[in-house]
Amino acid sequence: MIYRQRVGETTYRFTGLVDLMAKATSRRSGDELAGCAAGSDAERAAARWALSEVPLTTFLEDLVIPYESDEITRLIIDSHDREAFAVVSGLTVGELRDWLLDVASSTGAGPVLAALAAGLTPEMVAAVSKLMRAQDLVAVARAVEVTSAYRTTIGQPGCLSTRLQPNHPTDDLRGVAAAVLDGLLLGCGDAVIGINPASDNPRTATDLLNLLDEVRTRYDIPVQSCVLTHVTTTIDLIARGAPVDLVFQSIAGTEAANRGFGVDLAILGEAHAAAASLGRGTVGQNAMYFETGQGSALSADAHLGTGGAPVDQQTLETRAYGVARVFEPLLVNTVVGFIGPEYLYNGKQIIRAGLEDHFCGKLLGLPMGVDVCYTNHAEADQDDMDLLLTMLGVAGCPFVIAVPGADDVMLGYQSTSFHDALYAREVLGLRPSPEFEAWLADLGMIDARGAVVPVDVASSPLRALGAA
Repeated sequence: MIYRQRVGETTYRFTGLVDLMAKATSRRSGDELAGCAAGSDAERAAARWALSEVPLTTFLEDLVIPYESDEITRLIIDSHDREAFAVVSGLTVGELRDWLLDVASSTGAGPVLAALAAGLTPEMVAAVSKLMRAQDLVAVARAVEVTSAYRTTIGQPGCLSTRLQPNHPTDDLRGVAAAVLDGLLLGCGDAVIGINPASDNPRTATDLLNLLDEVRTRYDIPVQSCVLTHVTTTIDLIARGAPVDLVFQSIAGTEAANRGFGVDLAILGEAHAAAASLGRGTVGQNAMYFETGQGSALSADAHLGTGGAPVDQQTLETRAYGVARVFEPLLVNTVVGFIGPEYLYNGKQIIRAGLEDHFCGKLLGLPMGVDVCYTNHAEADQDDMDLLLTMLGVAGCPFVIAVPGADDVMLGYQSTSFHDALYAREVLGLRPSPEFEAWLADLGMIDARGAVVPVDVASSPLRALGAA
């Protein structure tokens, strides 16, 4: 179908839904690299105007990536809940935006939006996000309530959890332990203590898992751990009896991109079953952890859609959320600025993408966190990250990443620090997850307001970890 939109004396022409969606997307370097971005602000405005008039039912018929050639498309269409969709089935994309804003401003919005999630496809959600200002993305995301649980509960209103990320360039156990201690003393780690190993060696992964499990059990910490090795390695570790809590995998929005990660839906299903078989959770059994990021499909040259046209990176990112929600994860997060300036060039693009990703993930029913981050060669700095972190906190983001000093010395990128998480909790009146907060309180590490109290490690129950 050809879409046309006249603006002044110019009529803009868009050759199909894939082209229209791409041209309606906020400017980003990845779409320019792919050759699908709008050529001007006027063309972008025209595309958004035309997109606003597209019926939502179109997305069930005019598929961005063909059903026959992509298992993720098949998953999205075959699992679509027509009954849940009925509430908005008569709306256009623009009318859905207005409906969401109206519901978000009303009492009892959470259950209404939660019930809608299964009725929306990722493409519908991506489309409506393209019509929304930053404040719209924040307002609707804040109204969506999504919780998940393992040993802590993630996503409760008024809470901001953190992934304590104690990466080390050589996987040195003492270095990892020191970073874990640092994070715990600053009230971080309630989403997960998650390590990106420097290698995918199973023995190294086992050593790291044993370290984290020993720390957790010795100090009776209500937290889950994860070594972010490849999912097939983790499946093998489970079979060998390693103390695995969460099973991790990076995922993308096309079958071909996931093939580049060495996974498909069958492998993810096997991992989900293996994690469920362990039953190691206490307050819940959501045991999967997924990471995503705008640009991953393009970087794998796996971004082409119907008719061979490039699909914009934000739509492909949102399709990855359609994969994640099938496996009932504890955590999903976008590593929003990690892939580099080739895909998100500067702070403005990173901020917009982070808000979009969070909005789209939550609207699809995911416990959607964000790694508020950038690479050192991007046109971004920590001020940009402060702005994004603050807006995400207002938007009810379930969790963010916390790295010692905001500088990941293993992965070589800039994220947010333990202190940044404390800032967000303090200024926005947010708390850790309830189970973790109770543990901190029992050790005298926070006060009644939820503020971290300075602790003398030498006299703390954590002193043995410090000595390690």
